[in-house]
Amino acid sequence: MPLFAGFDLGGTQLKYGLLDERLHPVFKAKAPSPPSRGELMALFRVLWEELKRRERRTIRAAGFGLPGIFNHREQRLVQAPNYPSLDGSQMRPAIARFVEAPFWIDNEANFAAYGEYRCGAGKGRHHLILITLGTGIGSGIIIDGEILHGARGYAAEMGHITVRPNGARCRCGSRGCLETEASAGAIIKTYRRIARSSVSLTTEEIAARARKGDTAARRSFERAGYYLGIGLSIALNLLNPEKILLGGGVMDGADLILDSAVTEARRRAFRASFTASTIEKAALGNDAGFIGAAAWARDTLRRKSPGRIPYP
Repeated sequence: MPLFAGFDLGGTQLKYGLLDERLHPVFKAKAPSPPSRGELMALFRVLWEELKRRERRTIRAAGFGLPGIFNHREQRLVQAPNYPSLDGSQMRPAIARFVEAPFWIDNEANFAAYGEYRCGAGKGRHHLILITLGTGIGSGIIIDGEILHGARGYAAEMGHITVRPNGARCRCGSRGCLETEASAGAIIKTYRRIARSSVSLTTEEIAARARKGDTAARRSFERAGYYLGIGLSIALNLLNPEKILLGGGVMDGADLILDSAVTEARRRAFRASFTASTIEKAALGNDAGFIGAAAWARDTLRRKSPGRIPYP
């Protein structure tokens, strides 16, 4: 039985694993994300060889999810905010030096959305959006069962739609992006301002305080939910999805942020668009990226070789 490999490069961890032809996970693991391009390519090579040895079955295809803006026409990573050493890199020739199977490269949030679509909370839906809220905010959009790439591959950057025109400066160069107002960093910054505290806390710790009745902590999540709701209303009116799925570390506080987000989305979106969609927590967690990368590789290979791989 053939296998399909997936790699998901995050800001701190590289998640990777194998799916079988029915898209069931066979193996998964993670490694610290290396700081430079050369070290990353070396790690990809080591992990590829590890996966081949582990199951002693043929890896038919692979997917590589990378952070940042990836140009599909040129197969070039235009900009990777967390990996400046990858900016402008032609990724396909470097990976092709050691991966002998067919492989595909995409933005890691696109693959995460595809993972939820094929194997997670979006299964059975053909129009959906995944938004991941963590240190940053990423997103992927599925339309008619396909990843929305746009003209060059730059589509679906929901983290950089403007939800507060005069808001904080974003690393993308704009102001008041969804990322500056609803990410983990925004929640932490808001809490420290409201509580007048200089203590360094994580969103998990702020969530724990909110559940114990800390007003500043609760207001920090509600504020993020308000701006998230504005972003959701834009997505609802623009794309009319069947589902919007919310993932990432911030969603560990779903009980604190989701109500305010849905309330604001309902207030701002067309009623028809809002009622046609559901907004809920994603299902696959940190596995969505590598699962989606492997699933995309498997499905794309099947489209190129129809009839050779059973389709569940």
